[in-house]
Amino acid sequence: MSESKAQEPIIFLDDVYVTFRTRTGSILHPNKVHAVQGVTLKLMPGETIGIVGESGCGKSTTANVMIGLQQPTSGKVYFKGVDVTKRTADERKQIGRVVSVVFQDPATALNPRMIVHDQLLDPLLVHKIGTPEQREANIRELISLVGLPSSALGALPGQLSGGQRQRVAIARALALGPDAIIADEPTSALDVSVRAQILNLLTDLKRDLGLAMVFISHDIQTVRYISDRIVVMNGGKIVEQGPAQQVFQNPQDSYTKMLLGAAPSLLHPKLGQ
Repeated sequence: MSESKAQEPIIFLDDVYVTFRTRTGSILHPNKVHAVQGVTLKLMPGETIGIVGESGCGKSTTANVMIGLQQPTSGKVYFKGVDVTKRTADERKQIGRVVSVVFQDPATALNPRMIVHDQLLDPLLVHKIGTPEQREANIRELISLVGLPSSALGALPGQLSGGQRQRVAIARALALGPDAIIADEPTSALDVSVRAQILNLLTDLKRDLGLAMVFISHDIQTVRYISDRIVVMNGGKIVEQGPAQQVFQNPQDSYTKMLLGAAPSLLHPKLGQ
């Protein structure tokens, strides 16, 4: 791989704005919500960016722009150097192979009527990956990667605990061998005792597989634990960003200081140190 390719961002948001029209106001002059305002962000190979802020700050909308679920009102989205702001169906499929999503509630990612084996097989079939034998081997490797026994492959999601379901959702996100994972509040729907386990799993997978990751959370302590770089959002704007340790030890913005002061760690004490 050339040096320039190695340094090319997987995803590059260039001065992105997202504006929603609300149902309030008049027909001619509807009120607007400026969900994302002038966000410029690069996700580099192997890097974990933590996006933190309170509900409504624009962090999830920013993530949706990254994965193509939301088109920006203005600005550009580049995917490995290619402008995909107005992406085609083929481009969406290609992006789906390289960037996967882990949602807050695994119930949204998993079909309640499909056993775990078929949930992991589905993306391999859609993207025509491997022979039947290779797909079966992939499925067994995936379930092992996320720390579940092979017996889980025969279970329906409703027969698993919340933490186990999230592990299945992570396995499904890894099925296509992505370069990056977007994790949107992946632990907030889980019991406190399970959160640290899932965070440890994501950290181990990032290291072992060389993944880039965008980790979105309202809990700055969680973001600190998993991130190389922290991006703080407020009112749709990035108000502060920098290396995790720098933002944590020497925050510049008053909003960042407020988040740090208001957020005792919800993790195991050892992880919050």
